[in-house]
Amino acid sequence: MTGAGNWTWLLRGRVATLIDAGTGEPKHLDALAQQLGRADLTQVLVTHGHTDHASGAPALRGRWPGARFRKMLWPERDAKWPMPWEPIADGDVVEAGDVMLTAVHTPGHAPDHLCFWHEESRSLFCGDLAVAGSSVWIPVSLQGDLGAYLASLERVLALEPARMYPAHGAVIDDPTALLRRYLQHRRDREEQVLDALARGDYDPETIVARVYEDLRESLLPLAREGVLANLIKLEREGRVVRDGERWTLEMKSTS
Repeated sequence: MTGAGNWTWLLRGRVATLIDAGTGEPKHLDALAQQLGRADLTQVLVTHGHTDHASGAPALRGRWPGARFRKMLWPERDAKWPMPWEPIADGDVVEAGDVMLTAVHTPGHAPDHLCFWHEESRSLFCGDLAVAGSSVWIPVSLQGDLGAYLASLERVLALEPARMYPAHGAVIDDPTALLRRYLQHRRDREEQVLDALARGDYDPETIVARVYEDLRESLLPLAREGVLANLIKLEREGRVVRDGERWTLEMKSTS
């Protein structure tokens, strides 16, 4: 799910700030302490409440009890890690290291997903909004929302970032090209789902079998959620209808 693992980003300076909490691995805590030297960790900014980004917060608090832990609140998810979470809202400006970052709400992958924007350098700490060389999973079972995700991509594209620092994979040095590829990929996938429905496939499982060829069995549940995310988006747009577990194209009247 996370490839080679996940990055956290440390901004040293007046307000020593870690972006994302990781998973509490002792090696991660030791590496962070080495980078901090004699400085204390002042705050942790969490991009969203998925396990690989938030579950390390208790371990960090145990090591640096004076640190603040801040994120956009997602109450039913945040309760998994009983922390004194401090809320961040869209547009909030927070001091981090020696710079100011603006919180940008980018839901879709998760309802509480935030990016952190440094306008002067046009740099974006983008969490799970984008991953170089791969697409981003939209987990419907965790309140993922494909329509919201596409709007988030458009919003970030409008910022014209010069560089994006993701939570997985390499630094993204050509964000505009990547974001445009993402949008095209989602349009192509939607057309594949619509084509499958037109051919008579009527549930996520049969659509997955047509759209995703030679997919490893272990990845089938992820593909199913991806197809379901497409179907829910199309249903909201009035382009497909659902009857129980059966999905069909909306037939428009010509009268």
